[in-house]
Amino acid sequence: MADTTDSDGHTGTRRDFLYLATAATAGVGVLAFAWPLVDSMNPAADTLALATTNVDLTGVEAGQAITVMWRGKPVFVRHRTQGEITAAESADLSTLIDPEPDEARVINPDWLVVIGICTHLGCVPLGQRTTDERGEYGGYFCPCHGSVYDTSGRIRGGPAPRNLDVPEYSFTSETSIRIG
Repeated sequence: MADTTDSDGHTGTRRDFLYLATAATAGVGVLAFAWPLVDSMNPAADTLALATTNVDLTGVEAGQAITVMWRGKPVFVRHRTQGEITAAESADLSTLIDPEPDEARVINPDWLVVIGICTHLGCVPLGQRTTDERGEYGGYFCPCHGSVYDTSGRIRGGPAPRNLDVPEYSFTSETSIRIG
């Protein structure tokens, strides 16, 4: 094989060139293989489309609740009665498993918005319908393992380690909210 000399006096052979070309081709091949794998870890288009959900609260009377889906999860929206608000605000925080004041969990005291998934094992608690068992604190009750939540979605008894999660939400008007 013939040696080649560049302007700086370095010598290289065709073999050196072939090594570089092979390494570059292999690098491009690895990237072409890895990109679809990494890209598959991104959220699906249908999930991204549900990044925000607008909820019309018109017609939901005090004491009623609705369930909406957001990112594949049930979200409980409850129009609380004055009694439920009073019970949530007057709870002794020192007796709570996961102490959090009601004011930190709601934007408007009349409306409670929580993700309807029990924080113990991912069950969906009862309490959305007026005929559902709500437990001794009048909030939500998970019949699978006996977790009891109050009217602010805070854990009051049972194996659940923390309160029902509050999604990011905002009021877009007096009668509608945007979740997400």
